[in-house]
Amino acid sequence: MRYLSLFGQYFVQYAKVRLGYRFDFLISVLSMMLATAYSVAVVFLIFGRMPRIAGWSFLEILFLYGFSLLPMSLFNMLSINLYFFSDAYIVQGKFDQVLLRPVSSLFQVLFGQFRLEAIGDTVLGLVIVTSCAHRLGLHLGAAGWLFIVYASLCGCALYTAIFLMLTSVSFWAEDRVGVTPPVYNMLAFGRYPLDIYGQFIRFLLSWIVPFGFASFYPTAHILHKEVYHIYTWILPVVTAVFLTAAIAIWNRGVRNYTSTGT
Repeated sequence: MRYLSLFGQYFVQYAKVRLGYRFDFLISVLSMMLATAYSVAVVFLIFGRMPRIAGWSFLEILFLYGFSLLPMSLFNMLSINLYFFSDAYIVQGKFDQVLLRPVSSLFQVLFGQFRLEAIGDTVLGLVIVTSCAHRLGLHLGAAGWLFIVYASLCGCALYTAIFLMLTSVSFWAEDRVGVTPPVYNMLAFGRYPLDIYGQFIRFLLSWIVPFGFASFYPTAHILHKEVYHIYTWILPVVTAVFLTAAIAIWNRGVRNYTSTGT
């Protein structure tokens, strides 16, 4: 309860600061939405003229893309400190301040600031999912939407776990850029049906860097792709395993941290 209260206070205070410049915030939201809309347009250009590809129709692929925006936008709200952790916290010595406070270091890093502009992608994702569901004749109902919320939260937790592991490498290999950017670029692979990739890529996106569990497998369940039904039950297990591993690696890294002395 203490950390839940702290989270609320962190969020409210950051929101007050960010919304202090409302026009700038609005421009940032619109910019992110336009960038995402451009990516959706690419989906139209690539798949719009194909009746089916690897057993997926264009509307199903678009539904998958829209759903992928939900966990990704939630993660984007929390990821800004992870993305710049190596430079800001390790190289510049900001992590010393974190360790002096009587609050979990991981909590402070994750919730120190938020990328509120990502809310635009959440809205766009919901619009695409709702529109495609209607055109596909899917009757989601309360249970369907609850599953979408549940899967989106699991997906967000998975993204956080994966990039927390990569961020933790900075405790041993001090570098301003870190190893996060190359893997971050792989997120795009999880926005399309895994069926279109080769066996190695499917294995990689399922069990090594499980972006498929964050978007593809939940979507396949919603679209009644029975061959992937079992993955729905594995989703919370995969999420729990990766979160546990990420927290363990982070804690080990914190113990390994050496102050810059600045």
